[in-house]
Amino acid sequence: MLTKVYENPAVYRVDVPLPDNPLKNLNCYVIQDGGETLILDTGFNRKECLDALMAGVEEIEADWTRTNLFLTHLHSDHTGLAPTLMKGRPGKIYMSGIDYDYFKEAMVGESWKVSDANYISEGFTQEQIMRLHSENPARGYEPEEFFEVERLEDGDILTVGKWNFHCILVPGHTPGQMVLYQPEKQLLFSADHILFDITPNITCWIGTLDSLGNYLDSLVKIRKLPIRTTLPAHRKNDMDVYTRMEQIIEHHLVRLKETVDAVSRFPGSNATQIAACLRWSMRGKTWEDFPLSQRWFAVGETIAHLDFLLCRGFVERRMENGKRAYCLTMDGELCKSKLDCMWKKYRED
Repeated sequence: MLTKVYENPAVYRVDVPLPDNPLKNLNCYVIQDGGETLILDTGFNRKECLDALMAGVEEIEADWTRTNLFLTHLHSDHTGLAPTLMKGRPGKIYMSGIDYDYFKEAMVGESWKVSDANYISEGFTQEQIMRLHSENPARGYEPEEFFEVERLEDGDILTVGKWNFHCILVPGHTPGQMVLYQPEKQLLFSADHILFDITPNITCWIGTLDSLGNYLDSLVKIRKLPIRTTLPAHRKNDMDVYTRMEQIIEHHLVRLKETVDAVSRFPGSNATQIAACLRWSMRGKTWEDFPLSQRWFAVGETIAHLDFLLCRGFVERRMENGKRAYCLTMDGELCKSKLDCMWKKYRED
């Protein structure tokens, strides 16, 4: 389904379904001006996604000789159809250099093996990891082949007709996610950095010490921009973007305090055991009933919160019998009090 969501510049939203996925859909945005077209993201490498995307692009009669693709970040629901869409066409594919390096390592390197070993050390079994090789959408619907891109850095500008769009690096959700910002119209394409009825997943990344800290700093960075209109990559936007950023910041404070309580109650636990103690939106399901792929995401987010605490000296991590074990370095109530003081930075900056 194609919907015009902004008048000048002309911006269309293609509703790309994400079958069997809790995200439900991708908002693929298409910007047009002066005969030029820029497509933002693609959906999974699935026929349902390709059919919806192509139907939308064909409806607006894009000139493929003047059409480029911008990938906000490396996840498969955003990159899955990139080589399929642009194969044999002259347009460029743009992506942040940071995320492209991670994407390349995932496609042709060893990062998945390292990630699997990391999750096993955090409590997953080898059998669960093998199941995830087919059940995890990040691995099942990735692009059909590796592809080259035009690498972008923070502050680069993409033009569509007479309009300039600023590429802003917002690490956190991925190490090199980028959003697009049009300053004259104060128009933000927020990708997965700011979502409105779900909270962006913040997980652990190889070579990244503090994904959550990076994400919170990126929210503060975007909060300084004047924003009139925000177009997120998933679902809808029906509230003020600054209010939503404050909600997300407070959400992570609550999650950090829950993590502190879990480590205090069960010292020496790994991230999977700690994640099982936290409150998740499971629609009444127990942790054991939660789909394995969703447990994988939850444990990744738990590791990111533990990394945040570890980087600030609130917890320590050691190895016991091949598994990671976490313990607090101070009284739990003192730890939470220190977090409250620290949060002034994120509330006031």
